[in-house]
Amino acid sequence: MSNLSILIWVVVIGVVFGLLWWQGQLKRLTVYVQETREELRKCSWPTWEELKGSTALIIVAIALLGAFTFVVDRILYLIFFKL
Repeated sequence: MSNLSILIWVVVIGVVFGLLWWQGQLKRLTVYVQETREELRKCSWPTWEELKGSTALIIVAIALLGAFTFVVDRILYLIFFKL
């Protein structure tokens, strides 16, 4: 990149930043981030054992759903294309 293109990008980013600041958008973003952090502190996070149990349950559920879909697909294939 030439120095001119870098200068143009710096000016464009500065103008956008200034416009957002002038409109109060940066203040709103700051408040949003602070409120989000406060809400995340209130969350109860699962323990390692709960996480492992939930993950195992999801893996089993997906395997069962996949097996069910495969069986139904085979049955419908035999009914519609082999008869």
